[in-house]
Amino acid sequence: MWSILLLVSIAAVSADPKEFHGDKVFRVFPQNEEHVELIKSIASNTQLDFWIPETISLVTVGQRADFRAEYEVAYDIQALLEKSGMPYEVMIGNVQEAVDTQRDSNIRAVHSYVKYNDLDTINAWSANIAAQNSGLVSRSQLGTSYEGRPIYLLKVGKSGSNKKAVVLDCGFHAREWISVAFCQWFVKEAVEKYGSDTQLTNLLNNLDFYVVPVLNVDGYSYTWTNNRMWRKTRSVNSGSTCIGTDPNRNFNAGWCTVGASSRACDDTYCGSSPESERETKALANFIRNNISSIKGYLTIHSYSQMLLFPYSYSYAVAKDHTELNTVAKNAVSQLTSLYNTKYTYGAGGTTIYLAAGGSDDWAYDAGVKYSFTFELRDTGRYGFLLPESQIQATSQETLLAVKSIATHILNNA
Repeated sequence: MWSILLLVSIAAVSADPKEFHGDKVFRVFPQNEEHVELIKSIASNTQLDFWIPETISLVTVGQRADFRAEYEVAYDIQALLEKSGMPYEVMIGNVQEAVDTQRDSNIRAVHSYVKYNDLDTINAWSANIAAQNSGLVSRSQLGTSYEGRPIYLLKVGKSGSNKKAVVLDCGFHAREWISVAFCQWFVKEAVEKYGSDTQLTNLLNNLDFYVVPVLNVDGYSYTWTNNRMWRKTRSVNSGSTCIGTDPNRNFNAGWCTVGASSRACDDTYCGSSPESERETKALANFIRNNISSIKGYLTIHSYSQMLLFPYSYSYAVAKDHTELNTVAKNAVSQLTSLYNTKYTYGAGGTTIYLAAGGSDDWAYDAGVKYSFTFELRDTGRYGFLLPESQIQATSQETLLAVKSIATHILNNA
């Protein structure tokens, strides 16, 4: 009897969400190779959670790096940084406080567009909004995740024949909650503003938007129940006790060559093969099966305030670079016009860092000319823990950029 109670007690404890009391997020500015080697040495002796860039291998001289250090080592790391003379900042002094205060909305309705919603709430919302707006929204199942959860797809647009289409996905990386919030906002705006917003109405009349509210459903659910900082999928890796693959390193675009890891325990693990994950396979199959109509691909991430286009797996210049750069420039101009939020734009490899296996590069090489990655707010003050109070402004400005890109697609694809 006591052994049963003990097992139940252990299970209850293990189910409690991971806490981050005293963890710090550092921003470092390596000035020379010695500084880079120091960061690499620290990372080799303790587990650092790299936020930007996403892996230690991409830390270079002259480029900032943001990482989370656990409480037990945070003060020692800060002392080493002080001693080295490397410029640094403490971006978040207590990560748990940032986790706790992220949900700062006073609205605690079951579903709200200005708070973060868990997966069950989002799934119920997507069913409801499709049922209530059947002339504009329909829901289908894109696929099934590793843990058996449905991955839903919303088709948004007025019915018509031979329409061009744009794919918009959110929730690739589980901890990027603002991404998931934006996809819900986009659908809300479509149903609420159809008929009154001239530009949006024209887009919905002439384009179909295929919206994936949450691609990495297992990972996103896990960030609510177990570990807010989880990034990857939740698939089991053969021969390893480490769980998950980075879905945005799992596409067949320079797969696992740079900015990705072949080690299953790393956050940028590329998987056992391209499209090894059920989630990435489902998205890739959908795009392949509808390639004749899909003219745009927009994937929403955070953070950094950037709008990126191919290539990220190499420094090669895309054949459509000039046009894509102009489209990005115009979209950023629209975004900035609302709240003066500053965005950087350009090819991924030169603008942020090299990263192979990304969905935007894959989509572009598959024939989707207008492929873009958004990195939403902010630039590091909150990082992945952007407060709910910024959801509305972030979504409003991002929508302006999305409408700008979609209008270009409508007129030029």
